[in-house]
Amino acid sequence: MTGDELCDRIPYRGTMTTFADSGTETRRHCVERRATVRRYVMTPPRFFAVDYAINPWMDTTTPVDAATALAQWQHLHDLYRRLGHTVDLVDPVPGLPDMVFAANGGLIIDDTAAVARFKYAERKQESVAYAAWLAAHGYPPRQTRHTNEGQGDLLPIGGDILAGYGFRTDLRAHGEIAGIFNRRVISLELIDPRFYHLDTALTVLDDTTIAYYPPAFSYVSRAHLETLFPNAILVDTDDAYAFGLNAVSDGHHVIHPAAAGGFARQLAAAGFEPIGVEMPELLKGGGSVKCCTLEVYS
Repeated sequence: MTGDELCDRIPYRGTMTTFADSGTETRRHCVERRATVRRYVMTPPRFFAVDYAINPWMDTTTPVDAATALAQWQHLHDLYRRLGHTVDLVDPVPGLPDMVFAANGGLIIDDTAAVARFKYAERKQESVAYAAWLAAHGYPPRQTRHTNEGQGDLLPIGGDILAGYGFRTDLRAHGEIAGIFNRRVISLELIDPRFYHLDTALTVLDDTTIAYYPPAFSYVSRAHLETLFPNAILVDTDDAYAFGLNAVSDGHHVIHPAAAGGFARQLAAAGFEPIGVEMPELLKGGGSVKCCTLEVYS
């Protein structure tokens, strides 16, 4: 019996496929994709607007339909609930239009939490709101001296934390995060301003699997990712520019922007179940699925 035949006979199993930049290389591995119940934190976009521009996706001259943004957010919220996950809500604050992007509010692993320290003045007061929520829910918020933008740039995988820098989070904060969580932090440099946070250029799919867009990273960081994750899914430019990597995975289901059709096919080939959602109104603020989702890791 061949390896492929063995994979076909194991229920709920698929293959891992890696797409290289030049040509297409395929490696087939027998892997099992299991969903685990997750706890997410979200903030309704009640005050969402694009009143300023702090990333290349934001254009203050483009109208924003607040009702549409809320409907798209609500669909994502309800989808998580239908998949069996828990969703906690943070009350939005007037005058903080980007607070809907809850992932940037901090990092929570087990009983330890670090609250964000934002780079731009327009978002600094979000830290106060998220720190209050953390404290009220049993997570005394730790603070870093240097800028960190929460799960926008800090993504746990296995026992490690992948940490972006270059546009928002300060490299010096990585050492602070390592000390707070007592975990190895793997620093990754972002070089394309369209991918200003790590979660716009890389998705953690399970404890050993990632997908990412190589041109978003420096040469050294790309080499590091290739070494650490030789079976990663490499996403093409069209899907990356569609914000496809701003996705959330429960280990089996991967919720991603619907426009990233090629990424969806790669996920399916690797044994995941892709679920596309439409969030173009929130993309006007430079965010999508993952940006709206702060995960409580345990």
